[in-house]
Amino acid sequence: MCEMCPQHARRLFEPSRRSFIFAASAIGLLLANGAVAKERKSPPKPQNVLSPDAALKRLKDGNERYVEGVAKRHDFRHEREALTGGQNPYAAILSCADSRIAPEYAFDSGRGDLFVCRVAGNFANDDTVASMEYAVAVLNAPLILVLGHDRCGAVDATIKSLKDDKPLPGHMPSLVTAIAPAVKAVSQQTGDALDNAIRQNVVDNVAKLKGATPILSAAVDQNKLKVVGGIYRLKDGEVEMVA
Repeated sequence: MCEMCPQHARRLFEPSRRSFIFAASAIGLLLANGAVAKERKSPPKPQNVLSPDAALKRLKDGNERYVEGVAKRHDFRHEREALTGGQNPYAAILSCADSRIAPEYAFDSGRGDLFVCRVAGNFANDDTVASMEYAVAVLNAPLILVLGHDRCGAVDATIKSLKDDKPLPGHMPSLVTAIAPAVKAVSQQTGDALDNAIRQNVVDNVAKLKGATPILSAAVDQNKLKVVGGIYRLKDGEVEMVA
């Protein structure tokens, strides 16, 4: 073999290697672009991408329809299909577990619209705070509503337990512990003790969620999240917003 042959062979090989590297880079770029496109795909319910104020208005509008008894027609079949791959609720709600309160009905909402956590007394413990963080940080919910209601049995039981100094049975003392600060805060106020405590309990839990670090408080500071309170009226279904 002549001396030039090995060099010639190397020259023949080098373009192939460059071509391979170029092809690999191109494939990697395509894959990266595909991943970005996947991340940026349209949410399952584009109409739920709202500002905090727009989300609150939508809640109020839905409640007005509910009070009037004129609900929208919801296409649940197509909503189920659209939501198989994800969710993007426009609001998260911390509601009492009372069977007479149904946030999805009260705000005339469809599937995938509301991210709802329910516990007797609608208070924010570690689990509900974590759930709300998930709704905001992962699902991009722009609004949280703490929803109390009149004649709340959990608040009434707390008032009686504290007044009589008599613990409730089973695990129910944990409810009293959570609601007691609101009851004590209004104990010297005039007016109906139960109504005062229900309202204060909503106010306290709005404040707790607004100040929950690091996720919720940061979202509030950046105007990406609004946290509000409301009281559901059993007689007519109207939700009265609490300042």
